[in-house]
Amino acid sequence: MTTISLTGASTLFYKEVLRFWKVGFQTVGAPVLTAVLYLLIFGHVLEDRVQVYPGVRYISFLIPGLVMMSVLQNAFANSSSSLVQSKITGNLVFLLVTPLSPAAWYAAYVGASVVRGLVVGTGVLAVTLWFAPAVPVQPWWIVIFGLLGAAMMGSLGLIAGLWAEKFDQMAAFQNFIIVPMTFLSGVFYSVHSLPSFWQATSHLNPFFYMIDGFRRGFFGVSDVSPLISLAVVVISFAVVAAIALRLLHSGYKIRH
Repeated sequence: MTTISLTGASTLFYKEVLRFWKVGFQTVGAPVLTAVLYLLIFGHVLEDRVQVYPGVRYISFLIPGLVMMSVLQNAFANSSSSLVQSKITGNLVFLLVTPLSPAAWYAAYVGASVVRGLVVGTGVLAVTLWFAPAVPVQPWWIVIFGLLGAAMMGSLGLIAGLWAEKFDQMAAFQNFIIVPMTFLSGVFYSVHSLPSFWQATSHLNPFFYMIDGFRRGFFGVSDVSPLISLAVVVISFAVVAAIALRLLHSGYKIRH
């Protein structure tokens, strides 16, 4: 990117971070509270009935899944809601007249999405660890999958925001695609507890690999090899990022 694009990208990135931070009670506080409620309800009901990994309490198993779920959903929500809101209010035209390249748009929107996802995830982790303290066994997997997962969902949110023209369409995308894929990715259970058909189906869900690899960092065990999870996530991110950049280059639904 040129110097102008770098400066513009950093300015747009700052604007996007400020956008969600100014309403932090809604964009950060509410998701943290939701995750804590999930932990209290599922942990209370299943704590004495389920043990996924030997020596690991169910509530401890649940925490990394809730953290990663929060990261993914909020990274997606940040870029998608920002673009749709800009379309509806009409202020997207002010970005179109700037000399920003598509790569600068992508870097700013996805970068801000990563920040929001990680801020929410850190908040969820800080609160939920009070219920079940844990020391990460392989912390590098936590960092790798946290960053890749947030970046992928920020890119997917960019695609959804470019496609949607009103909040109803955006809500449909989130409710019928993002939420089901997140909940069916092993947040609350191990896929090994499922019948063989649903195990195979779960392995087609890239969200499963993000959460399983992230959980590997806490316990040193996972349902699949972290290298396989890493390969799936990297390929998925590359595909989603390429689609998002292609749509930005073509001006899909933003230049007419």
